[in-house]
Amino acid sequence: MSLLHRTIRRSTLTLALVLTAPTALAAEHYVSIGRGQGKDATKEKPAKDLGNILAKLQPGDTVHIAEGTYVSRDEVGSDSIPVAVKIIGGYADNFSKRDPWGAHKTIFAGTGAIRGSTQYRLIIDAGSCPSEVVVDGIVFDNGPRNHYKDGKELLILRTADAQKGRNATPESGALKMDLGAGCTGLVQNNVVLNTAPTGGAIQVKGGKDARATVRNNLVVNNTGEGIFVQSSWKSRDGKGLPQFTVDHNTVLFSWKHDPIATYGGNSLKLDQEVGLLATDNVFAFGDYGGVDNIKKAKGITLKNNLFVGHRQYDYREFNTSVKVSELQDEADELKDSTGNVSKTVKFPVGERFAKLYAARKEVSRAEVDAKAKVSNSGANAIRSMLGLPLQAGGVAMDADTFLPRIQVDEALPAGLAPYDGVFGCKKP
Repeated sequence: MSLLHRTIRRSTLTLALVLTAPTALAAEHYVSIGRGQGKDATKEKPAKDLGNILAKLQPGDTVHIAEGTYVSRDEVGSDSIPVAVKIIGGYADNFSKRDPWGAHKTIFAGTGAIRGSTQYRLIIDAGSCPSEVVVDGIVFDNGPRNHYKDGKELLILRTADAQKGRNATPESGALKMDLGAGCTGLVQNNVVLNTAPTGGAIQVKGGKDARATVRNNLVVNNTGEGIFVQSSWKSRDGKGLPQFTVDHNTVLFSWKHDPIATYGGNSLKLDQEVGLLATDNVFAFGDYGGVDNIKKAKGITLKNNLFVGHRQYDYREFNTSVKVSELQDEADELKDSTGNVSKTVKFPVGERFAKLYAARKEVSRAEVDAKAKVSNSGANAIRSMLGLPLQAGGVAMDADTFLPRIQVDEALPAGLAPYDGVFGCKKP
């Protein structure tokens, strides 16, 4: 072999090593609140919190997190990761088995201290992606981070209280994932409770040709949008749009931003510049609607979903409100809308929370009822599906209950099995 050929071969091998280095060097890290100490983050010597090892994470790494409640480094209540990683929760303390919705819940929470963060509980800004970005098996509970009016935890406050050392209720959700061009992401087997964002409780943004799947998540009792899929790519010819698959999720009790807000309160919302396949989901009890396509994303597929109990619409395109039975006739941007249904089913949330939700007073209830174009949306229909007795209702001019805190054990029964054996999430 000539000197020139040997030189070219060495250069090619060096370039190949450089290009594959992030994946080849990907590491496995372990976190346990129960027995963690230091920053080794090995299975034998785990770290105590994800926040304590953020600085050592590299693209392609995987973090395995054991059961327990995590509040981040210095109890700030938010973790931000600037590289593509996999976050896997729900392990026993010795990492021998997983049961993320059962015996080994990994709970991401916080303290609500005034020095803490009001950002999303977990932020992954992936940029370029040598491997898939994954968040799997985390229970996100913002209840401890919220500022409630009093100890009953029935009414959130969006202002801080310096005298009590309490932050304002965070205007952010559980998970914010930003995927760069060509990246792939997976959000699955997570539970999201008690977040109060303006945007999405689960919010995923994709760049050019990015692909993301949001699958088998339980999203219960949040303001804003239950799931929000977005684009950071503006296409001139409709090519390169990020593609989203949203399937087998159960999204319940999506509140508007505040008692008099005219925004938020949807199970699923999408940007204009996205491709979407949404199938086999449960979208139920949105203060405004089920699927909000106000920006008129084109050629999307919305099929085989269960819509229940929304206040104004099951589906919206710009200013056109559509109920399930009208989708194939009145929706212009749906490529496929077959198999969607609206029916009365029983939702086994905890009785305490069900009574609070069904009895709440709404400032604009009369206006909402007057504009409603949905199925199964009346107050007594909702009470029936929550297993409560029927009763007469009224309209008040203030709210004494808004986003009351739901406990994990009250919410989980609603997501353990699909409805009618088909719709929504199930215990992983």
